[in-house]
Amino acid sequence: VPREEALRRARAELGSLAAVRENSRQAWGTRFLDELRGDLRLAIRVLAKSPGFTAIAIGSLALGIGANTAIFTAAQHMLLDRLDVPHPEQLRLFGWTAPRNGVVESLWGQWDDLPGGGMVSTSFSFPVYRQLRRENRSLADVFAFKGFGRMVATVDGHAQPVGVEMVSGNYYAGLEVKPQLGRAIEESDDGAVGSGPVVTISDGFWARQFGRSPDVIGKTILVDAVPMTIVGVNPRGFTGAYSAQESPDIFLPFSMEPIVAPEELSDGKESLLQNRSIWWVLVMGRLKPGVPPAAANAALNVALQAAVRTTMTVPAGKAIPRLLLRDGSRGQNPYADSMVKPVAVLMGLAGFVLLLACANLANLLLARTGARQREMSVRLALGAGRARILRQMLTESLLVSLLGGAAGILIAWAGHNAIPRLFAHAWEQPPFAAHFNWPIFLFAAAISVLTGLMFGMAPAWQAARVQVSSGLKDSGQTVTHRRRGLGGRAIVVVQIALSLLLVVIAGLFVQTLMKLGRAPLGFEPHQRLLFSLQIPQSSDAPASLRLIQQIENRLSALPGVQSVTAMTVPLISGNVSTLTFVPEGEHYARDSRPRVEENTVGNGFFTTFGIPLIAGRSFNPEDTPASRKVAIINQSLARKFFSDRNPVGTTFTAGWNHPYLVQIVGVCADAKYNSLRDKPEPTVYLPLAQRAGGLTEPTFAIATSLAGESILPSVRDAVASVDRNVPVLDVRTQDEQIAASLQQPKIFAGMTTGFGVLALLLASIGIYGIMAYSVSRRTNEIGIRMALGAERGRVLRMVVGEAFWMVAIGIAAGLAAALTLGRLIGSMLYGLKPWDPATYALSGALLILVALAATWIPAHRAAGVDPMKALRHE
Repeated sequence: VPREEALRRARAELGSLAAVRENSRQAWGTRFLDELRGDLRLAIRVLAKSPGFTAIAIGSLALGIGANTAIFTAAQHMLLDRLDVPHPEQLRLFGWTAPRNGVVESLWGQWDDLPGGGMVSTSFSFPVYRQLRRENRSLADVFAFKGFGRMVATVDGHAQPVGVEMVSGNYYAGLEVKPQLGRAIEESDDGAVGSGPVVTISDGFWARQFGRSPDVIGKTILVDAVPMTIVGVNPRGFTGAYSAQESPDIFLPFSMEPIVAPEELSDGKESLLQNRSIWWVLVMGRLKPGVPPAAANAALNVALQAAVRTTMTVPAGKAIPRLLLRDGSRGQNPYADSMVKPVAVLMGLAGFVLLLACANLANLLLARTGARQREMSVRLALGAGRARILRQMLTESLLVSLLGGAAGILIAWAGHNAIPRLFAHAWEQPPFAAHFNWPIFLFAAAISVLTGLMFGMAPAWQAARVQVSSGLKDSGQTVTHRRRGLGGRAIVVVQIALSLLLVVIAGLFVQTLMKLGRAPLGFEPHQRLLFSLQIPQSSDAPASLRLIQQIENRLSALPGVQSVTAMTVPLISGNVSTLTFVPEGEHYARDSRPRVEENTVGNGFFTTFGIPLIAGRSFNPEDTPASRKVAIINQSLARKFFSDRNPVGTTFTAGWNHPYLVQIVGVCADAKYNSLRDKPEPTVYLPLAQRAGGLTEPTFAIATSLAGESILPSVRDAVASVDRNVPVLDVRTQDEQIAASLQQPKIFAGMTTGFGVLALLLASIGIYGIMAYSVSRRTNEIGIRMALGAERGRVLRMVVGEAFWMVAIGIAAGLAAALTLGRLIGSMLYGLKPWDPATYALSGALLILVALAATWIPAHRAAGVDPMKALRHE
């Protein structure tokens, strides 16, 4: 045969073989898909034939997956969301660390203490920021920003509170953000003082106040009585650089700070832009492509050292801060520190609930597998492979888990804002809103698939291992029931242990809430109406104090008002003010001066809150700015500093940079100030009339015999009669203020109680299922026992005893787990230890009662077996 012909034939044969192989591959793929469709149809028919089983399985999984998805939704938004800017991963937030007694003495912003006496913060002085920006060679840009809380914005004659953030002229360029309307704040707006009377507004503020009208550009509004022109509207979703959760309403350049919000010091007002000692501004930069973060950190640390030495006097022995470049993709992320542990605990507890639901599913599937043994034997006898049986059972468990996951997503979606609402106070909107997105759907889908695979594998494996010969025998089920029941009993033990763990945790948090609610306050909270005012920060101190005094006088004259007071910090608000306190005759180094808690209050403070005076006098109209400075101290302070003498009439030195002498004129009883958890700390009360600086957001308290709703219109009218441009904010009662401080305990008590009830329900279902299955499998055995003379009571005790041992082992394991977990939540409890004996004893007793109730029906069914019918059962 010629060579060319042989090659042609070989190629033809190879082509034929390839075609056969491709056709075979396609046929196998088609056959596999057909088999999967058949498995799915069969799974649907099987589940439809057992609606009770299907409803219990899907419902328990839906609750577990829904709880986890809802908590993950809130956790993702609070802790994981990134700023809505281009390439947020390139952003770096500037921070620093230094010893506690370092060169930085005056700090306005967030800081954390470190072990060993160190501290870490993200606040810088404005002169230091300017020099860092000038010396920067490592980052693409360096910009600054600072939230200024609430100010008063007057739009078309209507005054209202707005959130304000001040930014540098390169803020928008550094974030690479362009407004959706108008222009951004630019370098030219942030030059000389007052050079940029312009603002950009958030998308939400634009929608609320201007109905998204494009005519908003160029409109003039008043910000703390200063005319400002709107030049741009931020894009939807942009929240600024501070956090990804909520956006300020208004952004304005730093050049307006000396006009809109100068810092009030004891010797007059001063611009923070020139102040070298107060560290307050936040600094952020964007990495250059190809520059390692470590190299940028090292270069900027050198620049920080030089900037501190240039802008400040560094005494000998004072440490200069060391720069830290932190991930800035989430901004300052204010929830990171306070919510990580609570969210982790809730996620863990929700995970236990899901584990319980999964264990329940596995137990139900194991019971169904035992009941379907004959079916599997017939399928194997007809030629089905064990792999096919395994795949069919996994298809059924995956279908159940996916249906449960879909129902769980619906539950989570329906309640996705329930957790944010738990963080809202009675007088304000939730601080953030959780949104569903693809990561949340992927999370729910992932745990659904994992649930189906992990907890469906054991029942599927058991079904695939059925022996054809024993499965087709009439007595096959009876012969092997004990061996197959062990897996179900082990799962029930796990369910009981997890249930006890959740019930114990719920009991600890419920008791914490109850004890906090009964904690002694030291003052009268009932029938006290609270509200705040927003006074323009541009007002000088005498004007703001006169305004407060005039409003106090108007309110005191209202019918039903018993007494009125203003104060700088409301009681039980989670906030506290402090000052240095050096008693007369004692001397401390500047860095070691003792600090005590302080509140500046009106003359009627002690009367309004019913705090008794132990010695001396209260404040009176004779305490004026021109008179000698006076103070009232509480008993805790008197015991700490004046244990051997009467403090009334003595003096102390207060103040940090500008010390001043104060005379003690009275001693009052201890009253809680900061929180319900803490004991009353040493506290100094100063008269509002002698306050050196102004007060832009005072809180008023009114003791009244009337309901808050009925007196509120009169209160608003009284304030408006003094100044219509000062809005009344945050109206609530003192009881509501206290309730707001209990938010976290309420959240944990409510959610853990729900988890505990769900755990008890799932555990009872598991116990009932395994015992009912055990009784049905042992019907002929029980009949033989009764035919041989066993009494009903003995059979009853036999079944209950079998359940009791499972419960006992589960309770022992649950107690050990609760003791371990209790150590992690010890700091979140109040008034009791994590190993509180009463809680553990009551939780164990509750589990035993639930187990007995779940066992009672199967036990009575076993005791009522007719021996003759039982012997013919199989």
